[in-house]
Order: sequence, then C-alpha cells, then structure tokens
Amino acid sequence: MNILESIVLGIIQGLTEFIPISSTGHLTVAGKLMNLISDVNPERWTTFIAVIQLGTLLAVLIYFWKDLINILIDFVNDNILERKRFSGQSLNSKMGWYLVISTIPVVIIGLGFKDLIEGALTKNLFVIAVSLILLAIILAVAEKSGKFNRYMHDIKWYDAFIIGIAQSFALIPGSSRSGTTITAAIFLGFNRETAARFSFLMSIPAVAASGLLQFYQALEYIDENGIIILIIATIVSAIFGYLSIEFLLRYLRKKSTLIFIIYRIVIGIIILIMIYNGVIQP
Repeated sequence: MNILESIVLGIIQGLTEFIPISSTGHLTVAGKLMNLISDVNPERWTTFIAVIQLGTLLAVLIYFWKDLINILIDFVNDNILERKRFSGQSLNSKMGWYLVISTIPVVIIGLGFKDLIEGALTKNLFVIAVSLILLAIILAVAEKSGKFNRYMHDIKWYDAFIIGIAQSFALIPGSSRSGTTITAAIFLGFNRETAARFSFLMSIPAVAASGLLQFYQALEYIDENGIIILIIATIVSAIFGYLSIEFLLRYLRKKSTLIFIIYRIVIGIIILIMIYNGVIQP
C-alpha cells in the first residue's frame, strides 16, 4: 500500500464510519479493487481497518469533548465521591453507565467470534452486499414504524443494552455500526438525531478497545513505512470523520434516513452485479 492509497482509504473510512452505509463494506470493496486484500493473510486487512478507525474515534472525542468531560465528572462524583443511588444520579452520570452497558454485548461477541471476524468470510463481498441490502430494508421498517418522540433524557438502561446488542451485529461486514445502532434506537422510539448522537457516543469504548488491541497485535509485522501509512490514513479518517458527524447530525434534525436506505440498496445491487460479471472477486 502506498501513501496515495492510504489517503483514499482514510477518506472512505472517515466519510462512511458515521453515516449508516458501512465503512467496512466500502473499505473492503476499495481494497479489493486496489488489490490490497490478501487471501493468505486476511487478518492484516482487518487490522488496518481497526487501526484507522482510531482516526474516527479521535473525531468523536473532539466533537463531543464537552459532553464526555461532563459525563466523566458527574460519573466520578455520583459513583465514587458521593456514591448516590442510580435513581438519584444526574443524566450525565447515568449516561456513563449506559455507555458501559451498551459496550458489554459487543465485547462478549467480539471476543467469542474473534477468529471468524478476522477471517476471510468477513471480507466476502457477497456477504457485504447482502448485509447492505438487508439492513436497508430493516432501517426502512424502522423509519415506517418509529415514533420519534424520545430524546437523550429518555434513555433507560435496557435501551442501552438493546442498542448495544444491535452494535454487535455491526461485526457482520456491510451492516454498519451506525446503521445497526441508529436502526435499533429508531425502533425504540428515539428521534433520529438522538439515535445518531447516542450511536456515536457508544462507539467510543468499542472502537477504542478494538483499534488499540489490533494496533498492538499488528506491531510485530508493521515496518517503518507501514507505520507512516497507518498514521496518514488515521489522520485523514479523523478529519473526514469529524465532517461526517457534523453533516449527519444536522441532516437528521430535519430529514429521514431514506437517502441512505436507497444508497445501501443500490450499492448492494451494484456489488452483486460486479461479482456476477466477474468484475470483482467476492
């Protein structure tokens, strides 16, 4: 992989991580078209994806830094310094608990299916195409049935756990972390902006753990040039990730996810056609 390719992949990661269209799916398609994915060592591609996600993690941390500081301060105050009952804790303190609860399912499933997740099946474009289309249909159902009358202060512990379970389905390539979590939140009655905001916040622990672990494991076979390429891709993904967060939150204040539903279906069909015609290998 050269520097130009790393920049392109960083842009793709940043633009697609938070929009519900699957960053992994888009990166895998791009990687296969550029002949960057090895059938012999597919885990190296998984590692690359996980590491450059740290760029989009940085974007979330920067965008929500005030919220995160308030959550941390109130969480420490209510649970360590004053030791309040949960019912008496502030919204920020409860949000800290919700982020922990929402992370539990993806940690358990991620560790339990680590070998499968890092294997060749999760780079299969047929799986990605089908996931793109299926999640689009499920999101369309959510849009049709959602009440959109719940906000951040309405979140309960069981909402966080259910959305956390939905986040674990993002381990299936093509499904999209933001796509699964936003869909689940809409099904639970939350308005679109709240669904997206909580989705972004709850991604922090999972992405941080996955990215840092994969980076540590990758150190043994990444040379100096590889480190530079990873750093460049990560910085680029951070910049475009920040822009995509700003875009999506503004967009969902007034509009539905219909455009993303259509996009997922169209891209999924295009991938299937490309596979069928031999343009790209699954």
